[in-house]
Amino acid sequence: MQLDLVATSTFGLEAVVMRELEALGYPATSTQTGRIEFRGDEHAVARANLRLRSADRVLVRIAQFPAADFDALFDSVQAIEWEDWIGPADAFPVSGRSVKSTLSSVPAVQRTVKKAIVERLLDAYGASSLPETGATFPIEVALLKDTATLLLDTSGDGLHKRGYRDLVGAAPLRETLAAGLVDLSFWKRGKPLIDPFCGSGTIAIEAAMLGRNIAPGVSRSFIAEDWPMFDEDIWTRAHEEARDLELPDLGERILATDIDNEALSLARRHAERAGVAADIHFQRLPFSEVSSSQQYGCIVTNPPYGVRLEERRDVLELYESMPAVFSRLATWSFFVLTSWPDFERVIGRRADRRRKLYNAQIECTYYQFHGPRPGRPAAA
Repeated sequence: MQLDLVATSTFGLEAVVMRELEALGYPATSTQTGRIEFRGDEHAVARANLRLRSADRVLVRIAQFPAADFDALFDSVQAIEWEDWIGPADAFPVSGRSVKSTLSSVPAVQRTVKKAIVERLLDAYGASSLPETGATFPIEVALLKDTATLLLDTSGDGLHKRGYRDLVGAAPLRETLAAGLVDLSFWKRGKPLIDPFCGSGTIAIEAAMLGRNIAPGVSRSFIAEDWPMFDEDIWTRAHEEARDLELPDLGERILATDIDNEALSLARRHAERAGVAADIHFQRLPFSEVSSSQQYGCIVTNPPYGVRLEERRDVLELYESMPAVFSRLATWSFFVLTSWPDFERVIGRRADRRRKLYNAQIECTYYQFHGPRPGRPAAA
């Protein structure tokens, strides 16, 4: 059964998710902000959920149609063969969003969609009620310029929930965003990597999992595993494939440093739970003392932003100390995510590339400073 599928992502990571899908054998059929469409069967649903690192969710697109008024929305939703998906006892919560559409009231849109599905299922099953006590089929209705798209969420919890981060520190970086930062850097297995503001260890852990080809979803479950149309064997095979593709220890350990002992304790715990504790060296170290005798490595990091007014002086001093650290690592490349508005001026260096990304609701820029290729002299 071929399905129209959608992988969602945070703004700015669409190209990363496209590459991940292509590596799995599912080239994107179209892309828009935060949504990458592709086609695949039930196996694609399982493999994408298990192995996409930077995507937020995997959805099945059920239908798309014009919906300029509530009658058109109701009739089109009721005409969909929902009984092919949803059983007489299954739950089907409806969420929604509306952008530049006549039907701007999201609660009213959700109620209309829910009512249309209820009437369809009552008629299809000859039932007088729907208990909604069985498997759950989360439905999303997305309205854009008076066009409605109906989708089923196969992931359940967002894909950033890998299962290894059970305790959360201050200002945590989402796992999916951390994986995207690593993917957008020059780092690969065998190269030195440092995160000098590691916090609870997310960037280092995601890098180690990438370097060892550990599937990010291999230790969690997905809501579609309970759907009867997806045979249990599909998920078993996807797990076996993922385990077979795992690589041994990195050999070249990642260095993750911070000045917060509590954060480092969390980081060590999370690395252990992720199965990559042997691949990362966590160390309490001020940023000003970061150095390495190795060549052509990468710094990938998410330093403090100074969001609160009282923090801005300390953060400015921190950023002003970066050139001295960078100069000690003359052959390295640096990848820094921050919301600081004039970061390049503060560090006295223009980035080779910039990419707008969002960390939670904070608009940030991912500054990429490229070091020399191995064998070439470093720039002054």
